Amino acid sequence: MLSLSFTPLVPWPVLIGFGMLALLFCVLALVARGRTAALRALVLLLVLGAIANPSLVREDREPVKDVAAVIVDRSGSQSLGDRPAVTDQVRAELQRRFGALTNIEPRFIDVPDSREGDGGTQLFAALSQSLADVPPERLAGVVMLTDGVIHDIPASAAALGLKAPLHVLVTGHPDERDRQIKLLEAPRFGIVGKELTIRAEVMERGGTGNAVVTVRRDGEQIGRRSVPTGKPFALTTKIEHGGPNVVEIEVEPLPGELTTVNNRAVLPIEGIREKLRVLLVSGEPHQGERTWRNLLKSDANVDLVHFTILRPPEKQDGTPISELSLIAFPTRELFVQKIKDFDLIIFDRYANQSVLPAAYFDNIVRYVQEGGALLIAAGPEFASSASLARTRLSSILPGDPNGRVVEQPFKAALTQTGARHPVTRALPGSEASPPAWGEWLRIVAAQTRPGVQPIMAGANNLPLLALSREDKGRVALLLSDHAWLWARGYQEGGPHLDLLRRLGHWLMKEPALEEEALRAQTTGRGREVRVERQTMADTAEPVTVTGPTGQERTLTLTETQPGLFSATFEASELGLHTLRSGSLVAFVSVGPANPRELTDVFSDTERTRALAEATGGSIRRVADAGGISVPRLQSVRSGRLSGGDWIGFRPSDSAIIRGVEVYPLALGLWALAAIGAALLAMWLVEGRRGRAA
Repeated sequence: MLSLSFTPLVPWPVLIGFGMLALLFCVLALVARGRTAALRALVLLLVLGAIANPSLVREDREPVKDVAAVIVDRSGSQSLGDRPAVTDQVRAELQRRFGALTNIEPRFIDVPDSREGDGGTQLFAALSQSLADVPPERLAGVVMLTDGVIHDIPASAAALGLKAPLHVLVTGHPDERDRQIKLLEAPRFGIVGKELTIRAEVMERGGTGNAVVTVRRDGEQIGRRSVPTGKPFALTTKIEHGGPNVVEIEVEPLPGELTTVNNRAVLPIEGIREKLRVLLVSGEPHQGERTWRNLLKSDANVDLVHFTILRPPEKQDGTPISELSLIAFPTRELFVQKIKDFDLIIFDRYANQSVLPAAYFDNIVRYVQEGGALLIAAGPEFASSASLARTRLSSILPGDPNGRVVEQPFKAALTQTGARHPVTRALPGSEASPPAWGEWLRIVAAQTRPGVQPIMAGANNLPLLALSREDKGRVALLLSDHAWLWARGYQEGGPHLDLLRRLGHWLMKEPALEEEALRAQTTGRGREVRVERQTMADTAEPVTVTGPTGQERTLTLTETQPGLFSATFEASELGLHTLRSGSLVAFVSVGPANPRELTDVFSDTERTRALAEATGGSIRRVADAGGISVPRLQSVRSGRLSGGDWIGFRPSDSAIIRGVEVYPLALGLWALAAIGAALLAMWLVEGRRGRAA
C-alpha cells in the first residue's frame, strides 16, 4: 500500500510561515511582471517542496480481525428459573454464529458475583478489564447476555467510553412471579425469658394479596398465620435460652414462582441473661464453701443467694434462739414461692436434717423437670443416712452412693467420655499423663445410674463428676468436697475456675457446651466458612450445605479434638446457607444479610436501554412463550446497527504493519536538478524579455 508522507526539515509553523510569504511574493510578482513571474513561483514551490521533504511510503500490512466482547452474566440472579439453561443455549448459539463472521473474533467472558462485599453484578467493570489489551478502534461491538439486573451501569455512554455498539440480550420472562420476606425491625439481642417483637413484610409480584407465614424458633414451629402482602406485620417471640435463638420466618410459595430462596428470612437473636440467679445452700461451714462463694460472686452477672446451715434444728444445747443464726432461712419463700426465679440451685455438702420438708424436694424435682438446673457438691454426708440420695431427689440424681467414703490422695482424671465432653475436654493440664494438677484427698463412692457415664473419675476409678438430663432440666453430681484444694494452690493447684464455670454454664444450657451441636461461622478470609460438629459419638455424619439458590454440597468432617469435628469450605454464593447433620440444623450468612442479587430478582429490559441505544446498539429478550430467539449477527460498515431480528458490528479494517519502505521525493541530485532547471528557465525567459524591451 502506497501513501504520501511529509517530514519537514523545519518545524511546521516555520514552513507554513515561509509558504505564506512565498505566496504573497508570487501574487505581487504576477501583478507586477505578468506571466513571466510564474517561473519564479515554480522555483519557490520547488524549494518549499524540498523543505517539506515528501516521501512515498510503501507499507506491508497484514489485516487483523476486530474483537467482539460477549459478556455472560453468571451472577446469583442468573441462576434462577430457566435462566441458566437459556444462558447456556444462547451462548452456544452466539459462538456458532460468530464463526460465520470471518473478520470478527469473539471474546467470551463469564462474570460471577462480585467477590468484594455486596457489589452485586459488575458487568461493565468486567468489560473494561477484559478489553484492556484491545485498541478502541479494533472493538467491533459488545454483547451482554444478562437478566438486566446490573449494578455498575455507567451514567452515560460518554462515561462508558465505548465507541462500538452495545447489544443487551435479556434472559427471563416479562410475566415472572415471586414472593419474598423483608425484615423491617430485626432485633439482634433479647433478654432470656422475655418476649420481643419482629416486624416484617411480604413483598410479591403476580400474587394473590394474602400469604401464609410460618414462624419457627430453633427449628421448631411456634406459629402460623395469614397476612396481607405489601403491608407490615408484627410477630412476637420469646427468648428461651442464652446464646443464639434462631428465628425463621417463611412465606408459602406462589405457583410457578421464580425462586423460593427469598421466601425465608432467618434472624439469629442473641439471648442475654439479664441476671443469673443462683441459690447456694451450704449444709455446714467448711473449707470449700468459700470457693463456691468466691467463684459466683466474682461474676457481676450472677445474683447470688447464699445460705449456710449453722446447726440442725434437732441440736439442743441451750444456746439462746437469738444467737442461733444471723438470718432466718426462708425455706417456703425459696422452695415454694420463688423457686422458678432461680437459674441454678446448688446444694453444697447438704444433709437432709429436716430443714426442708419432703414436699419441698418434690418442688425441686418439678423445677428441674420443667427446665431448671441442680448441682450437688457432695461430701461425707452424701454417704450417710441423711444423704440427699435418700430423699425424693433420688429420682433425678445421676448416681447413688454405696455408703463408703474413700480417704486417700488421688488425681482427678478425665474418663473416655469426659475427654469428648465440652465441659471437660481440653481442661488445662489434662493433656499430660498423669494430669498436671494437684491431688484431692477424699471421694464419695457411688454407682452412676444406667445410661449415665461419668466425665471425671477419682480414686480407684470411682465416678467423680457425672451429668444427666431430666426432661427439660439438667443435674450435675460432684462426688468430692475437695475442689477447694485446687483453688488454694495445693500441689500447684488446678483448673478449678475452668471446671466449675463450664459446669455451671452447661447446667444453664450455654449453647457452646452442648454435647451434640452443629455450628458454622465465617472465618474472615473472604467467603471461607468453618463448620464444627460437637458429638459424643466416635464419628460424625457428613454435613449437607444448602446455598441460597438451593445448590447442595456435602462436607466430610475431620476430628480435630476428641468429640470435635470440623471442616472448611469456600462459599460460591452470597446469602444464607443452611447446614444439616442428622437432626441438627445450623445457619451461616456469607456476606450481607440481604444480598443485592436476591433482593431484586426480576429480569429487566429498561435499566440499560438508554445506554445501549446511545451507542447505536439494542436491547431485547431472548426467551418467550415460543422458545429462544437469538438474533442474527451482521457486519455493518455504515447505517443502522440493529434490526428486528439482527444485531450489527462495525468493522475497522485494522491491520498489523509487517514492514515499511520509504522513497524520498525531495532529496538527491534529481531534486537539485529540478530546482536548477527552474532557475535556468526563469533566467533565460526574463533575460530575453529584458533584451526585447
